[in-house]
Amino acid sequence: MKSNKALKLVFISLFLYFSNAVGQEDRSFIKAPKIFGPSAFQEHHQIENRAFTGIPSLAITPDGTFWSVWYAGITPEEDQNNYVVLSRSDNKGKHWQEVLVVDPDGPGPVRAFDPEIWVDPEGKLWVFWAQTIGMDGTEAGVWAINASEVGNESIQWSTPRRLTDGIMMCKPMVLSSGEWVIPASTWRLTDNSARMVVSEDQGSTWHLRGAVQVPEEFRAYDEHMIVEKMDGDLWMLVRTNYGIGESISQDRGKTWSELEPAMLAHPSARFFLRRLTSGNLLLVKHGPLTIRTGRSHLMAFLSDNEGKTWSRGLLLDERPGVSYPDGQQDGDGEIYMIYDYDRRGEQKILMTSFHEGDIWHNQADQKLFEVFQNRMVISEKQE
Repeated sequence: MKSNKALKLVFISLFLYFSNAVGQEDRSFIKAPKIFGPSAFQEHHQIENRAFTGIPSLAITPDGTFWSVWYAGITPEEDQNNYVVLSRSDNKGKHWQEVLVVDPDGPGPVRAFDPEIWVDPEGKLWVFWAQTIGMDGTEAGVWAINASEVGNESIQWSTPRRLTDGIMMCKPMVLSSGEWVIPASTWRLTDNSARMVVSEDQGSTWHLRGAVQVPEEFRAYDEHMIVEKMDGDLWMLVRTNYGIGESISQDRGKTWSELEPAMLAHPSARFFLRRLTSGNLLLVKHGPLTIRTGRSHLMAFLSDNEGKTWSRGLLLDERPGVSYPDGQQDGDGEIYMIYDYDRRGEQKILMTSFHEGDIWHNQADQKLFEVFQNRMVISEKQE
């Protein structure tokens, strides 16, 4: 019965999608999407009807609540069916409850996808996502809602707002000046696509400050991350078709050096870069530093010298089909990482945790099985 319902939803979706493709250009993706609470979830939002689940993000609010976000759909594709799911846990990830869905127009043609979740310096929770028709990052926009009172069931979310052009696949960051930065990208079709968009008023308004030019022959989806170095320079790592490129800005992001390959072997996929409370840099990527793997062998590395050298890697998950790490360090210093596994099969969203000491004390070619035992399932396919 459930499979027949899912098949019916697919046929309806395809009909609406191709019907919309004929005729005048559709600009409905610039309209605010529908936000559904759990009591209003539609049939196609149910876990058992999903054929795609992936691209997650994780945040921990000051009250200790864990929040995760990803996108899903009733077809096994990145297409017009995509909608964003928000889930929460009140017991450090042991149990999760889906509490919100962002879905612009049901089965199409507008898709909500590539979400991020972040806690700002004031403790406010932000949920970001991209919205467009098709796969055009040039016309897509970064949307967001936020809430300051998140410790109860009746959360009051702000009105959905389009912040800037592009797609934001990685977490915002805060400069030492207090300015907020979102790494938005207009993807493969435009020059200067790896953009640095800045707010000087705690997220009320945003403006483009500068961008890195990714040579046309190396362009992928950018998915860039920025950290501020101790000397004030900004260091950007960018996803390219050869792996990871890097660029430096010495004027707070207005201009950037020519993009060059970083000394970090990697497939064309998202990685994770963040400064920890210790001052060390955390990098989570696929495989050893100098060996390019596929989307497998998620490993965590530390640098205590601004990325000049890195520690041995701590193996988090060795299986093929793991990807898109994101995470946050809590107030006790524990590092929590989220990632997806088998987006079109088991459709798992997973979380693991570790400390800096687990990485520093790791020996060459040794797997720390206690990390594997900490793995928790946030979401998975249900028949």
